[in-house]
Amino acid sequence: MPVVKLVNLQGEQVGEVELADAVFGAPVHVPAMHQVVVAQLANRRRGTQSAKSRGEVRGGGKKPWRQKKTGRARHGSTRSPLWAGGGVAFAPKPRDYSQKVNKKVRRLALKSALSLKVRDALMTVVEAFNLAEPSTKGMKAFFDAVKANKPLIVLPGANDVIQKSARNVPGAKVINMCNINVYDLLNAGTLVLTPEVVRKLEEVYAG
Repeated sequence: MPVVKLVNLQGEQVGEVELADAVFGAPVHVPAMHQVVVAQLANRRRGTQSAKSRGEVRGGGKKPWRQKKTGRARHGSTRSPLWAGGGVAFAPKPRDYSQKVNKKVRRLALKSALSLKVRDALMTVVEAFNLAEPSTKGMKAFFDAVKANKPLIVLPGANDVIQKSARNVPGAKVINMCNINVYDLLNAGTLVLTPEVVRKLEEVYAG
């Protein structure tokens, strides 16, 4: 059973937290993480890019010059992709880039990403974020104390004080527990959780 340090907001260790093997000690499945990240990035694409092909560009109905005996290359339309103002060859059109990923694969990928953070000692549990008011200086001091590089803070609910305290720290990101995803976990350096988030993740993904 994996064990990580429990720290306070000053970065001092105040105890330890035992983690469930099913969520934080699972085998790391790289293909599942790769599939989920690719799908997640693809689903962000709006797919609205569009350009006109030679058949959609206005004009070009008349042959620019006779076929032979001009000394120039033969052309049938001024709207060919070879011409300035012509259409685009293989013009992109609006399309749906979204990819479907099975629920089992998404769960496996998330557990793999969490287990990878624990395995690489890149996860910290803080007993409470009890900042009375937004303080970038206080949040930066906490990150320095726990040696958190490019930290990802996962909170059990919305917290404007923590959000405002971390938003000006380079590389730091704060997300709600319900929005936790594989891409953010892998893109982050140190994962920072609260005991409440740990127990909720175990409750949801241990099965």
